[in-house]
Amino acid sequence: MREAALARCLELSRLARDQQGDAQTQTLALLETELAAELTVLRAQKEQVDEAAMELDLAGYVTGWNRGAERMFGYAADEAIGQHVLFLYADDDEEGNIAELVVESDNAVAEVRRRKKSGDVIWVRLSISLVKDATSEPAGMHVRLTQLRDELSPAEKMSLHARIIEDSDQGVLITDASERIVSINSAFTRITGYTMAEAIGKTPDLLRSGVHDADFRGQVRAAMQGGGPWRGEIVGRRKSGELFPQSVVVSAVRDEHGRISHTFSLFTDISVHKDAEARMQRMANYDALTGLPNQGLLMQLLGQAMAEARRNRDHGALLVIEITRLGAIADTLGHDVGNALLVEAGRLLRSRLREGDILARLDGGKFAVGLLRIERREHAALVARKLVDVLAAPIVVGTHTLQVGTHVGIAVYPEDAHEPGALLRGADVAAARAGTSMEPALLFFSEEMNQRAKEHLRIESELRDALANGELQLYYQPKVSLRSGRIVGAEALLRWRHPVRGLVSPGVFIPVAEETGLIMELGNWVVEEACRQIRAWQDANLVMPPIAVNLSARQFDRGLPQRMAEALQRHAVHPEQIMLEITESLLVRGAETVIAIMNELVAMGLALALDDFGTGYSSLAYLKKFPISTLKIDRAFVVGLPHEENDCAIARAIVMMAQQLRQEIVAEGVETMEQMTFLRELGCDQLQGYLFSQPVPAHDFERMLREGRRLALPAAN
Repeated sequence: MREAALARCLELSRLARDQQGDAQTQTLALLETELAAELTVLRAQKEQVDEAAMELDLAGYVTGWNRGAERMFGYAADEAIGQHVLFLYADDDEEGNIAELVVESDNAVAEVRRRKKSGDVIWVRLSISLVKDATSEPAGMHVRLTQLRDELSPAEKMSLHARIIEDSDQGVLITDASERIVSINSAFTRITGYTMAEAIGKTPDLLRSGVHDADFRGQVRAAMQGGGPWRGEIVGRRKSGELFPQSVVVSAVRDEHGRISHTFSLFTDISVHKDAEARMQRMANYDALTGLPNQGLLMQLLGQAMAEARRNRDHGALLVIEITRLGAIADTLGHDVGNALLVEAGRLLRSRLREGDILARLDGGKFAVGLLRIERREHAALVARKLVDVLAAPIVVGTHTLQVGTHVGIAVYPEDAHEPGALLRGADVAAARAGTSMEPALLFFSEEMNQRAKEHLRIESELRDALANGELQLYYQPKVSLRSGRIVGAEALLRWRHPVRGLVSPGVFIPVAEETGLIMELGNWVVEEACRQIRAWQDANLVMPPIAVNLSARQFDRGLPQRMAEALQRHAVHPEQIMLEITESLLVRGAETVIAIMNELVAMGLALALDDFGTGYSSLAYLKKFPISTLKIDRAFVVGLPHEENDCAIARAIVMMAQQLRQEIVAEGVETMEQMTFLRELGCDQLQGYLFSQPVPAHDFERMLREGRRLALPAAN
């Protein structure tokens, strides 16, 4: 309003000056000069105020959002404040870092792609400066945003497009109406080996491999003749004669009269991708240690064989072979020897099987053999006996001569099962029953052995009673700082103290709870009990570190933030005192839904940790899309430290990545000083494991805190 008033005064002054004498004119002219100067300053201030800007805390959450940012992105301040800055990132953004959080000095500039509320993606220049507190420590970021606009002339655009085509990693091939090559780019030469002089004037048959049939070539030619773009994969031939796979787009270009003047082909050499795909396929289907098919591939092959057997009324069998004494050997001679023993056992088993039989490794010392066609049930026993015998002899591994035990369970289809999962369960039950003998043994599955299903039902029933009867209890395993040795947190772990059988392992009842949906009730109980215990500790004047609670994927729904808010309010517990641990499997579900729920939880003040990281094979790109503050290195990668080269490499990669993303790192299952020292030198923040403490009841954990128990850390070098 003040700007409008000044502008009106300036206009009236000019009108009055035109009607006055010289003296008044001079006075009015001076007044106009002052008004114009003030108006200029006001407009400059307004322009500065309206410049797009936002404020972030050190974790990347929006704390300030001005009108300029509202106009640029379409989000009102109340929609943006409290969100993580990742909500502005484009879906296909593959930057290695979160640009707004990577400030090497007090000021940084970056040009990035960002998404508006409308879904449009724009280029933005970020000018990022640190905001410091009274002690000169970084407290947040001030980010000024300038939208980059397209100001190229048509000639500049044409030149730029030509430069892009020439510098593109994709091969470009342009032909005239007679299908003669008139232009190629440098990528074409790099991929095919043909120079411009060798290609110009030739036809695309220059790259013809002879692999594709006439129908396939007809589809491509139809696109060249104006039948619409064609996209697909073609096998081409390089100048050297080498065949290579390529991803191709072929389309025609018409002149102003609608006649085809040129045809263009864009192609990419996908040899590397095909090789990577094959490697990924192998990783997904084969055991990394032995190279044998894994359980997933075994189930797939068994499913096909059982379907064919039903059609042909054939019979087959599945053998589960459990090798014993592996744990004792690995403990005595080391994991390297234990692994080498497994590889040699796999080789020996394979040597006693027919070519068409399947040998797979399930887990640990457990193998499976699929006999896809047998004449009689007894034939499976004959094969099983051969396998027991070959492993009964001493096995030479390096300088060691080792003796193992063997138990075999056998299930036959279609008598024992009609689908692969049931067949495997039957053979597994039989192997477990055979394992009760001290001597090598084999046992067929029978209905009387099928007590697993009954046990499953019994556990479910008793677990419901346990919830009602107060048989559940939370134990707490401390998390210890690798800088100070002090307890900095704990993970709450569920325990079931059965009135008859005593302490029941979570490995027994948690899978049952997951399968039956009872995990929701258990999960809610854990949250309530953790909050209740935290309140009790606070009332007892105990200074509490954050307590981590595990969440099942079933719990992670739209109602979770509300349930958490109600539990915290009921017990008067601050959100900062609770950390929620999730697993990788959750990240590959619907990203939009999961991100929305996570943002709600984080906006409440709850921290999120990613548990068992590295075991779920999820893309690392997920980590920058989700507001996760802590990564937990799975115990599977800790057990081999610092001697297993692969475990060391994986742990090092996880720590470096987490540091880059400003995430805290916790190592699980740390049991030795060697492991602790390696992780500490690597830059790991915290450890959790038997080296410091096993999970303990609440009163024992309270005593540890009151006594100030610390981990003895080695002196720094």
